[in-house]
Amino acid sequence: MEIKQELLKFRYQIGGALLVCLSIISFLYLAPRFLNVLAYFWPLFLSTALFLLLVLFFAKTQTLPNSDASIPKPAEELLHYVAGHHHSDPPLDTHKSD
Repeated sequence: MEIKQELLKFRYQIGGALLVCLSIISFLYLAPRFLNVLAYFWPLFLSTALFLLLVLFFAKTQTLPNSDASIPKPAEELLHYVAGHHHSDPPLDTHKSD
């Protein structure tokens, strides 16, 4: 009787373990095989691999432009303007009230 009472203490853990085992077994039985998945998706895998190789190739062969501060950068100027960092002088306060 002691064994039965000990097993009843752990009935939820045993049930959970059995449920996990059954789900893993059913997943392995019902899931498609890896070669079937590979056969279905090989064009996608191949095109993705070629695209990544081209990206790496162009990243290695591209020469970096010289960073010259005199070249205007419209996007950075627009970002500074939107952020509130205007290049113009602040307006003069001619009307001061006490």
